[in-house]
Amino acid sequence: MRCDKIIKIIEDWAPKSIAWEKDNVGLQVGSVRREVKNILLCLDVDNKVVDEAVKKNCNLIISHHPLLFKPLKNLDLDNDKRLLIIEKLFKKDITLYSAHTNLDFTKDGVSFQLAKKIGLINQNFLLNHLSNLNKLIVFVPVDSADNVANAMHDAGAGIIGEYTNCSFRTSGIGTFKGSENSTPTVGSKDKLEKVDEVKIEVLINSFGISKVIEAMKKAHPYEEVAYDIYPLQNENKNYGMGVIGELEKKLSVPEFLNHISKSLNIKHFRFSKGSKTFIKKVAVCGGSCSDLLDVAIKSNVDAFITADIKYHTFQDAENQILFIDAGHYETEIHSLDELKIRIEKSLTEKIKVFKYSGNTNPVVFYNN
Repeated sequence: MRCDKIIKIIEDWAPKSIAWEKDNVGLQVGSVRREVKNILLCLDVDNKVVDEAVKKNCNLIISHHPLLFKPLKNLDLDNDKRLLIIEKLFKKDITLYSAHTNLDFTKDGVSFQLAKKIGLINQNFLLNHLSNLNKLIVFVPVDSADNVANAMHDAGAGIIGEYTNCSFRTSGIGTFKGSENSTPTVGSKDKLEKVDEVKIEVLINSFGISKVIEAMKKAHPYEEVAYDIYPLQNENKNYGMGVIGELEKKLSVPEFLNHISKSLNIKHFRFSKGSKTFIKKVAVCGGSCSDLLDVAIKSNVDAFITADIKYHTFQDAENQILFIDAGHYETEIHSLDELKIRIEKSLTEKIKVFKYSGNTNPVVFYNN
């Protein structure tokens, strides 16, 4: 099984096109045509990660954070530790792939795993993505409507939240007149025809348009297919930032803080006090999401958990909601469990998937 087949498993779940536009997701080093021996998952890539990959006979590393984020200005091996890692990856014939903000923004991705870890139920995106939805409308003869609709659904059209195969159909009369060079499926050339047709409407993500259109045309019986595509401004139920959910039972603030400490296995974290005595409704966002503070406040949550919070942002939250900085590494590392499960479920060969056994967190707490 080649690397590109493994990558497809990831990108079917977390498409590259939903990533932050300034992010560098995807292939970092190596070849996607390489046959996979074993796979190593990690949050960050360093020399110890590569050494463990070699030890466990892994020639594909999948990281969350890209090794190559800032552009390379030169290839100075003496002053850029990234280049030493790249050199080792090439020497050991290892491919490196990164799924970063695309994994942050997808359903069951980073924030959903954080929410799951602390026991939130009734999970939904805190902020849904906008402007990456389109409506596809196609006109089909009645007896071919199901075949064409099924082909589009199989290609990824018609997904709304937890529902698939979503469409709307209306009946009408289609008219056409083929030229002398046409070969009409219905009727005769150079003659005006009227046909009972069905108008099928489905939603598609912008990055899936070409695949759906290709499937639709292949299933459609007409020589020339009439269809329309409209960009939409709807919230996309399938992609977004952060998660909002509820605890199964409300907890006092001290109980909740203790719960976070135990659930995420962290002894030290920063927070600012909110206005609630008890915590029930909670928002989370793995990694650096303090810019969603206003969204969380407007959502009437009792607490918001994220990382990399600045001093003045803590001030903005004070006496409004319990605002917790649980650590960047600590809020993202749990996503590797779901990534491992999804890859293993789709493997057709005896390939082992490992999580890095060490800790790549650069933040260390001093205890006197």
